[in-house]
Amino acid sequence: MNRFEQALAGHGLALHRARLQTLQLNVGRKCNQACRHCHVDAAPWRTEMMDEPTAHRIGDWIRRYPSEIVDLTGGAPELSEFFRYFVETARAVGAEVIDRNNLTVIEEQGYGWLPGYLAEHQVQVIASLPCYSAENVNKQRGNGVFEKSISALRKLNAAGYGTKLPLHLIYNPLGPTLPGPQAELEADYKEVLGRKFGIIFNKLYTITNQPIARFADDLRRQGKWDEYLELLANSFNPATVDGLMCRTTLSVGYRGELYDCDFNQMLDMQMQNGRPLFLWDITPDYLEQRAIQTGVHCFACTAGCGSSCTGALAA
Repeated sequence: MNRFEQALAGHGLALHRARLQTLQLNVGRKCNQACRHCHVDAAPWRTEMMDEPTAHRIGDWIRRYPSEIVDLTGGAPELSEFFRYFVETARAVGAEVIDRNNLTVIEEQGYGWLPGYLAEHQVQVIASLPCYSAENVNKQRGNGVFEKSISALRKLNAAGYGTKLPLHLIYNPLGPTLPGPQAELEADYKEVLGRKFGIIFNKLYTITNQPIARFADDLRRQGKWDEYLELLANSFNPATVDGLMCRTTLSVGYRGELYDCDFNQMLDMQMQNGRPLFLWDITPDYLEQRAIQTGVHCFACTAGCGSSCTGALAA
């Protein structure tokens, strides 16, 4: 029993999967950015991307077992040659589609079509913007990223996002701390982005930095690894457990392999049943009540108000 499982047991809790609601496809590690906090270790030089046979096997599964939500992530998922294939396949079976967008991809040469395309297919955009100040964003994500992000947000607004179509922003702390209160941060973002740049959006989601991949390397360099893990563990909130995204989301890697969440995927914690499991090996019913693989990184999702791909989990 690992430390996280001990924390669950201490509160009389266990972590099992519920009915599948969201199929989250990580189409590859390539990204036009290389952010300091990235749990995927994504970057422009990464070459691990989904191939055509895998994409079509996943598309067949979506048609056979339509999920309520198909969540496209990466890397920058838009860089995949199968991005539009997944959008259109999922929309054709009535699924809601989420594009986890880093904003700057819209400013890349050859990607000016994105806002109009996303609007045409009524894709929900969840976009990363770790702060409303240029200094803080550029420190975490690279020089010029804030300015490109503002330009991209204006283009999304012009396409109807923030008014007719959902545009949500993601906030994550700049260092080894827990996010502040989500409602207060959302109000601050809306005030500053609206006043300074005329930008509107719907919701702000706060996400706790995961102690894995690039952020973990940063913590170790600063000598803050142990301190951050203690902060997460000591902030364990049992009220967050029912809402954990791993209970209703299935993470699929670029080879079609299965994980309980995108964070487990980055730690190579592939789901097993005597052998490694791939999407085409299972049906949605197979997942229900299955035990979820955990580790100390799971404390990031249960600390304080909790954390998920759709923000805080508890008041």
